[in-house]
Amino acid sequence: MSAQRDMKERNPWHTSGTVALVAIGVMAAVALVAVAVVQNLPPAQKYKYGIVLDAGSSHTTVFVYRWPAEKHNGTGRAEQKHFCDVKGPGISSYAAAPWKAGQTLRDCMRQAEDSIPQNRRAETPLYLGATAGMRLLNMKNSSASEEVFRAVSDTLQTFPFSYQGARILSGQEEGAFGWVTVNYLDDRLKQGLRTTGALDLGGASTQISFVPQRSEGADDSVTFRLYGNDYDLYTHSFLCYGKDQALRLALAHHTQSGAVAIKDPCFHPGYVAKKSYSDLYDSPCVSDRKPGGAPESFQHTGIGNFQQCQDVVRALFNFSQCRSSRCSFNGVYQPPVEGQFRAFSAYYYTMNFFNLTDASVPLDTVKETIARFCATPWQQVKQENPGIRMKYLVEYCFAGVYLITLLTDGYNFTSETYSNIQFVHKIKGSDAGWTLGYMLNLTNMIPAEAPDAPPLPYGGYVSIVTVSVVLLMTLLLLLGCTLRPACSKRLRVI
Repeated sequence: MSAQRDMKERNPWHTSGTVALVAIGVMAAVALVAVAVVQNLPPAQKYKYGIVLDAGSSHTTVFVYRWPAEKHNGTGRAEQKHFCDVKGPGISSYAAAPWKAGQTLRDCMRQAEDSIPQNRRAETPLYLGATAGMRLLNMKNSSASEEVFRAVSDTLQTFPFSYQGARILSGQEEGAFGWVTVNYLDDRLKQGLRTTGALDLGGASTQISFVPQRSEGADDSVTFRLYGNDYDLYTHSFLCYGKDQALRLALAHHTQSGAVAIKDPCFHPGYVAKKSYSDLYDSPCVSDRKPGGAPESFQHTGIGNFQQCQDVVRALFNFSQCRSSRCSFNGVYQPPVEGQFRAFSAYYYTMNFFNLTDASVPLDTVKETIARFCATPWQQVKQENPGIRMKYLVEYCFAGVYLITLLTDGYNFTSETYSNIQFVHKIKGSDAGWTLGYMLNLTNMIPAEAPDAPPLPYGGYVSIVTVSVVLLMTLLLLLGCTLRPACSKRLRVI
């Protein structure tokens, strides 16, 4: 007993003291873990928002985008949250009554307002970009174009967003931002992968954009530095070669003699309609071609022949005036198409109608399918497609022939390279088109240089804290053990 008493006197850290020390250490460790978990729980996700109005030639669409508000360097991935197709034609159609252009936007803008939390609306940028329809109106009547913009601006400023103005995009901007959108959604820019080309077909213009191995055309080149990578992009826009204006060009080809009746191979057998010369030639794309002394109207009769229709379409392109090493059409330089392409807008809608969006379908099969459709009597076409608006249904034959001819004769895709084209509407839930790329550029969401490494994520932080606590507890246990003679003796034996 006296020996034990002497040991206690020589070593105040007896068993009870060791237990107390370990208990304090365990409680401190538990408290540290609790604080780490509670204080560093991932917060409820907060988002920022942006709105872009695509004021195209045939219609306007409102897109709402969102992205994480607290991502490192503001590079959170943007995604489409909502879209709304504005009822009625494009804003360029309201030149005679500009105020209507603004009023038509209200329903869709109210939907956009409802899709964004109230506390985020005031900081949400709102952009309107107008494309080829307004480019044509500006060429025809610049004061009318200004009045339309004034009307839509007056309307948009009544909504609780940060309105950034309305402007006409150049054709090159439209093509370039479409390319940015496609490659951003495919995650090719951030990862530095080989990029995908973009093919856009609207109502009044069409764009082709891709990164070639070599390019001679400085006028058609755009240089981007994105995420630390340099891209020399070839992009060209053909005004008046969108689907709707190309149809005007084709009808102008038929009526250049001022005929009172025409037989059109691009429309179905049995189709007959009376059309106005004034309406047909009421566009800068064809206004200078109106024949003198033309009657007020002409009878438009379809005969439905793919090959003859393709001959008419080929006549819309000039292949004889190329001053460069190679051209697409109308004397425009174009390097050889290479790599994969995404085709969207009217490309997708047309090919989706024919059920030909799959890239594995051979080009010859595509042509045969469109040829059979064009040869189908108009009454049968209407009976087999009751849910499609007549305006679109009657033009699908021409649209299909035009699209294939533009790709093959115009842009020089072959039977082999045609299989590199994928017809798409959305990519990972967001519409393919120029609007997302436009917003990303204006909000500086794609940095020129690759972002620095992000801070340690929440999971990694908690893991490190947990490992540290385990090590601390182990050290405390070892310390307590070394201060106990019996334990120390066992450790020495070991």
